[in-house]
Amino acid sequence: MEVLVIGYGSIGKRHVQVLERMKLSVSIVSRHANERNHFYRSITDAIANSNFDYIVIANETSEHLPLLKQLKAHGYQGKILIEKPLFEKNEMIHIDHNNVYVAYNLRFHPLISKLLNLLEDEKVISVNAYVGQYLPTWRPHKDYRQSYSAFSEKGGGVIRDLSHELDYLSYLFGEWKFLISNSGKISDLDIQSEDYCQVIFETNRSIKVSLELNYLDRIFQRYMTVQTNNRTIRVDFMQNSINCNGNIIAGDVIDRDYTYQKQHEAILKGSNRLCSFNEGQQILKMIEAIESSVKQRAWVINE
Repeated sequence: MEVLVIGYGSIGKRHVQVLERMKLSVSIVSRHANERNHFYRSITDAIANSNFDYIVIANETSEHLPLLKQLKAHGYQGKILIEKPLFEKNEMIHIDHNNVYVAYNLRFHPLISKLLNLLEDEKVISVNAYVGQYLPTWRPHKDYRQSYSAFSEKGGGVIRDLSHELDYLSYLFGEWKFLISNSGKISDLDIQSEDYCQVIFETNRSIKVSLELNYLDRIFQRYMTVQTNNRTIRVDFMQNSINCNGNIIAGDVIDRDYTYQKQHEAILKGSNRLCSFNEGQQILKMIEAIESSVKQRAWVINE
């Protein structure tokens, strides 16, 4: 199977590493010179020299839509995985949506599967979720001030960078009905994008959800607490554990590439756990609603 990865930054390199571990033939497209044998400087060159079964778009968010249009213009009809978020802003494009997926790989975390089992036959009442990591520690070998995360116009900022939370909360608890948000740059980080966001929303299952995202936490934390009529369940992604009514359930030991590999396998084999193109658009709609709420200082309804 021939796979093309577009973009060779940190996430592009991770995809290449995982795909090669899966014994697939991987080529890359990058603007930067590379010593790899299967290296192209443009999509046009890549498409002209090989018939790819699967393409991964792993460059800056602002380039996702133009690249998708390019692939369409070249007549590519195979499977496509686009790194999250789908686009910089919500736009329509006429393509075969059934072959396009968005890389919200946290859906494949074993703790999410365990949580789904625990919630079977339970009525969820409320959810509190949190993720925070100090931005300068994200990419130790790169100046954080030069990363795309530092610039809103490149698709950076916590709302888009940390939109995994928006996706898995929607996946687990339903689409948002209405929300209100507070967001902005509140720290001394030398960036132009927002470093903090708090969102409160209700889902179409009448579940109350609160969420905080930030670039500030020097103790990398990612967790959620779920309240049902019978249980309090705390899922801690960093401790790899679930605490259910005080009883600790250890998670399966996985490496950093596990969820990426499971996501690729799901695309190649077929799975309803993947984030579809349409679901990716719904997350973009939610992102834009959050930004609108911040500007208006008001609740926004999902219409």
